[in-house]
Amino acid sequence: MIELLLDDRCTQCNRCVDVCPTNVFDARPDGPPLIARQADCQTCFMCELYCRDDALFVATDCEHVTGIDAATVLEAGWLGDFRRDSGWDEWKDDPRYANEHWRMDEIFMRARALVSP
Repeated sequence: MIELLLDDRCTQCNRCVDVCPTNVFDARPDGPPLIARQADCQTCFMCELYCRDDALFVATDCEHVTGIDAATVLEAGWLGDFRRDSGWDEWKDDPRYANEHWRMDEIFMRARALVSP
């Protein structure tokens, strides 16, 4: 679930607002987008994939808010991990970051269990 939008890293491009399939964010004319409907987040990671500024953090728990803080995420170096590990965009030609979306299996399996009879 979307956990953080770091205002100081955000360039207000609003890509996260545009790509979110469940309209979690609200654009603001005078600042970074707001996480307005966190509970609607489907943990699809689209916002994190499209954020070239690594200003967003999506936690892998798709059902609960973890309450993780920015200091912990920054210290762990987690900002932008999913984008790099998926080989997305500017990382696609860097052999250090080949597509490793398989690391998301736990989330995909959990989502599948929720919709399976």
